[in-house]
This record gives sequence, C-alpha cells and structure tokens, in this order.
Amino acid sequence: MAYPYILIILSLLSFLLTFSSSNVLNPNTITLPLSPLSPKSQSSDLFHSLKTAATSSLSRAHHLKTQKTNHKSPKSSSSITNTQIFSKSYGGYSINLNFGTPSQTLSFVLDTGSSLVWFPCSSHYLCSNCNFPNINPTKIPSFIAKNSSSSKILGCTNSKCGYIFGPDIESRCRDCNPKTENCNNTTCPAYIVQYGLGSTIGFLLLENLNFPGKTVQDFLVGCSIVSTRQPSGIAGFGRGEDSLPSQMGLKRFSYCLLSHQFDDSPENSNLVLQVSSTGDTKTKGLSYTPFRKNPSTNNTAFLEYYYVNLRSIAIGGKRVKIPLTVSEPGIDGNGGTIVDSGSTFTFMEKEIFDLVSKEFEKQLKNFTRAKEVEETSGLSLCFDFTGVIKTVSLPEVVFQFKGGAKMKLPVENYFSLVGEGDVVCLTFVTDGVSAPERSGGPAIILGNYQQQNFNVEYDLENDRFGFGPQSCQKSA
Repeated sequence: MAYPYILIILSLLSFLLTFSSSNVLNPNTITLPLSPLSPKSQSSDLFHSLKTAATSSLSRAHHLKTQKTNHKSPKSSSSITNTQIFSKSYGGYSINLNFGTPSQTLSFVLDTGSSLVWFPCSSHYLCSNCNFPNINPTKIPSFIAKNSSSSKILGCTNSKCGYIFGPDIESRCRDCNPKTENCNNTTCPAYIVQYGLGSTIGFLLLENLNFPGKTVQDFLVGCSIVSTRQPSGIAGFGRGEDSLPSQMGLKRFSYCLLSHQFDDSPENSNLVLQVSSTGDTKTKGLSYTPFRKNPSTNNTAFLEYYYVNLRSIAIGGKRVKIPLTVSEPGIDGNGGTIVDSGSTFTFMEKEIFDLVSKEFEKQLKNFTRAKEVEETSGLSLCFDFTGVIKTVSLPEVVFQFKGGAKMKLPVENYFSLVGEGDVVCLTFVTDGVSAPERSGGPAIILGNYQQQNFNVEYDLENDRFGFGPQSCQKSA
C-alpha cells in the first residue's frame, strides 16, 4: 500500500475516537438501478478502454485463482427488492445503497466474486492510485458514521466478527482473554481485503441497511479508511456469511446488465433481490444449470464463488470440449467455471483458450491476424477486416452447460472493434498474453462482458443458475 502501516493505525484510532454510538418492514418489491462503473476518458479511446479491461480482467483472474484461505469463513419474510444498476467504463457495474439513520446514499460495485460489503468511511478516507477520469480522490463520497444514530462498532465477541475472522474468539480478541475477562468492549480487528488491482483496510460496523419500506438492522458492513484503486465501495454478493445475500437471507437475486456502450450514461437496468421462498418455480424465459460446490477442504476461499458446469463451447457450430481435468474443480480446489460480475472479460485457462482460439483461426483462415494490435492491447486474437467489416460473418459462440442449458452469445458480447480501424478482437483473455502464465483456481471465469443483455438469476434456494437473452435497456 502507498500509506505506511502506522498511518493506517493512526487513521483507524482517530476515527474510533471521534465515532459515536425498529421494526423490520416487509415490502413486496424493491428495485435498485444497476449501471456500468467509472468514467470514460475524455478522448473515449476505445483501444485504451479495451486494453485497460484486458489488463484488469487478468489481474482479477489471478486474484480469484490464487486467493488463499484468509480471514473469511464462507458458509422468512415476503420481499422482492428491485435495485437499479449502472454501467461504468472501467468494466464494472454499480448500485446505490442506503445505510444509516438518517440514510446516507453511496455507490457500490456489484461483485459476485467477493462477500464483504464495505464503503469509504469518514471524511478522512484515503485512496491511493484513484486518479481516474472525473474522480477527485480527495472528494470521494464517504459514509460519516458519527452522523448516524444506528451505527455501532462491532465487538470481538460478536458472532458476526466471526464471519470475517473465524470462530475462534480468543484469536479475534487479541488484547483480551474471553475465558477470564469481559471482552464486550474490545473491538473486532481491522480487516484487509485484496481485489487483484486494489485493496482496502478498515474496521467493522453494525448499521441499518435501508430500502423503501424495509430496513435490515445490524447489517455487518466494512468502514474503510484506506484503499488503493477503490474509489467506490463494494457490495459483495458471494457465498460468504458476510455477503449481502447471506445477511439478508435471499432466496434468489437476479440482474440484467446493460451493454457497455451505455457506460457512465443515465441509462440503468435492474437488480432484483428475492427474500421470500418461491419453491421450485422457474422464471419464464430462463434456462437453468445447477450450481456445484467446490470440494476443496484446503482452500475455503474458493467456497465463496458461484461454480457452474460448463461442458463445452461451440464455435460456429463446432463443439470445443473442455478437458475433464479442468472442467470441474478437483479436491485441491483447482479447475471449474465460476460466474463473476466483478470481472470484465471472460478468463480461460490457456489450455482451454488455445482450443477456442485455434477453432476461430480455422474458421477465419481467410483473414489476416492483427498481430501488432494483439501485442499492444493485451487481447490475443485479433483480425483485420479492412474493406469487409460490414459484410463479414463471424462464427457464433454458444456456452453449453450441464443439463442442456445453452448461452448463445450476441457477437458484440465476444468480439469488439478496436480503435477507429477495421480490427476486431476476441474479448476472452488468458494467462501468458499480457501477464505471466499461472495455474490453479477456477479454470474459467465468466465475466460481465459476456453477460450483457442477459437476464441472469442466482437461485440460491434451488441451487441453480439461470439465464436468458433480454434487452436490458429500459427505454428499448
């Protein structure tokens, strides 16, 4: 991190010294807007945007693939919550959530690949490497806990401290022995969370999470004081006990991701949160495939992820079978496919990517590879369609899942024009292109770029993943 450890501790102590310490309603629906995340550069340079997305997707993949067991421990009322989703230009999607009494509204990245929900906290929030276009790192909106009458600092003996630091109370109450002392006034330790390109540090609060007509009391949330490359909070939607779905007891949640062409525009789509049981009811228009568990007993970090059985990828009608050695996670936790809203481009282990790439090359053998663009963009399969860009027919891509579910991708979900010319690049990434080759962890990470204009459902009650094509533009 850019800040010395002592400064972090002083910031936390300063905040703690200045910190001051209902009935639940059950609405039928709540809708949150969802949109792509982060401002475009003034030049709106498509090549730069794609290069940034490729680099961040690889960094994200390396983090998800190599994450080790850490401080996290993965594990009704009638309510549907509908939340707006906004698309942003560095590749993610954001929602607005309301915390505190009275409510303070902040923006959060929607992330199914992590679990902790946290926001920038206090007027002294420090963010290094946050000089993104149109973002002033000294004026990032932050939650001010002392202005909320419902904020409580989390104690080390509270069971929710165990969501992050595990069940051993003695290890979390570092300066107090709960067997011989009253540790109720000892705070839960500070947390550190890594996100590939960025990280954050802070302490834990219990706070009210407010929706129209519904309040979730004593919601565990991170109060971050120092971060790197994290100008916005993150709403963890993973499988951990500290995630938003787990804390709210959601039976399902679903989203529809706008095309990234609407990045940073007022356009938004919906995130739908379902608390009440719907039994085995399937949503009309969706195909389903079962979630699967990661069998690893050595790396519980992988248990936060949503694994699905991707059996093969059809390229122009030609089936590319995924090797069995990587198609399913083994006892060591490595292998398999996860769905991650926090990744931009879909990541494939090089063994799989090479099979897909070779099939594209075979079917597009009459066209020239744009090698210079590949070398500079971080994308490893680009073609020059000069003079034929308006007439060329690109091979169709279909992801084929266990149970027969098939995700047929629109061409704009896997090929993109690069710059102002007629070069088109595949928006899948792999190791060994712009980063060292690595192995371990998920073999495929299904990113949000490939999920654009799909209604995507995480049916937690019935342990299945649903999807179906749908225009996510409300005005369409």
